[in-house]
Amino acid sequence: MKYVYITSLLLSITISSFAQNKGYTPKTEPCACAFKADTAYHTQCAYLIVPENRSKPQGRKIKLPFIIVESKNPDKKKDPVLFSAGGPGLSTLHYAKSITRRSLLKNRDYIAFEQRGTDYAIPNLNIADIGAAAQKGYREHLSTDSMALDAIKKGREKLVKQGIDLSAYNTDESAADIEDLRIALKIDSLNLMGISYSGGLMMTVLNRYPKHIRSLILDSPLPEFVNIDEEELTNFNEVIDQVISPDLKERFHRYFTAMDGKKFTIDYLEKGKMATERLYYGRSELLAILHSYAEDYDKIKEIPKFLEDVISGHQEPYIKTYFDDVFSGNGGASGMRFSVYCSDKLAYASPAIIKQQDEIQPWLAGFHVNDVYLSISKVWQVKPIKASTKKPFYSNIPALLGAGGMDDSCRPIYNDLIHHYMPNSQRILFSQRQHGPLLNSRDGDEFIGHFLDHPFGKLSSDNKEIVVY
Repeated sequence: MKYVYITSLLLSITISSFAQNKGYTPKTEPCACAFKADTAYHTQCAYLIVPENRSKPQGRKIKLPFIIVESKNPDKKKDPVLFSAGGPGLSTLHYAKSITRRSLLKNRDYIAFEQRGTDYAIPNLNIADIGAAAQKGYREHLSTDSMALDAIKKGREKLVKQGIDLSAYNTDESAADIEDLRIALKIDSLNLMGISYSGGLMMTVLNRYPKHIRSLILDSPLPEFVNIDEEELTNFNEVIDQVISPDLKERFHRYFTAMDGKKFTIDYLEKGKMATERLYYGRSELLAILHSYAEDYDKIKEIPKFLEDVISGHQEPYIKTYFDDVFSGNGGASGMRFSVYCSDKLAYASPAIIKQQDEIQPWLAGFHVNDVYLSISKVWQVKPIKASTKKPFYSNIPALLGAGGMDDSCRPIYNDLIHHYMPNSQRILFSQRQHGPLLNSRDGDEFIGHFLDHPFGKLSSDNKEIVVY
């Protein structure tokens, strides 16, 4: 497929003849490739240039990089697959390095599109020193939440001083970015692929700009109509219940409930230091370890042993590893993640419902499954996205929906809800997998290849751990 900018790579700017909104025209500009696919494949890289805030089309412009990896098939289809990463806040471009191993490239081109505000976009909204704030909190026996909030506030101030409109980094604008890219590249038919947050983003693109969308591939999607903050603690609890015995479950609940407000100490020796420091930890730190195990393909099997050890008082090896991670670097955070979560999820979440999770699951009370929560939204201060974006919608467009039965973030029920509104969707449940099984397994890759070639064809599985329905 020939894209509009391909014949103009020697020019500094390529201007599309199409405009999505009155007042500006989406443009592309060639750029160096941050990542390239196998040298046997033709790779092209450019920026999409659009307004930061489309309500001010003549205002500040931003540059969003994308990579096109071309299929070697001379008879390839003219409906490429566009992928953007989840998070929100994760970078997309590095996926281009491994795409040549994927079946979708046999018959179609692949476009990796970096969302506004993420790593390789100009500007990015990355914030430094969040990890350093946590380290200081532990060393000085201060509230790590308060220290993080202070660092986030300072990071926000730096971005605002640069003239960045933090309220412009949201799902509505990102969906419009994808439509602008389609216009700029003169693509008449497009397959959208997303994971987690970007699954909901791709649904928003379909909702707003359905005319040129051929199909959707959504892996562990988080639909916009789900307020994840009202559910994430319960999602986490559901997965823990799946991997522990009824007896251990009862003891886990009793022990962690009784930990409320309690603090423990460890004499911790930081790498490179000569003397130990006395550090405090409590239920939240132990739950953070448990949560990391739940999201690790290998360590999820070790959850029963971890809980048995903690309950019997053998916590120190785990806590030492936890603090090794805390003090391993200064770490940063994605301001784009803050903007999206605060404008998209938290702006529409009910504090009362969030609190109910603590009340019915006191063994998890006060734990932040997500690193963006209500007190951060008060500091970040962005405008909510359009209320219409949060509403479900009906569509006959074919969709492939993947889910992991052990996913503690986006539970399989979300795919069931999506299927209700998208009757031509097919659901695939990887019962023993976690987040993102469709894009991160050989079986999933085969399903994607079959679906793209025959989006209305019925898929099937002879693997008892993979259910197609």
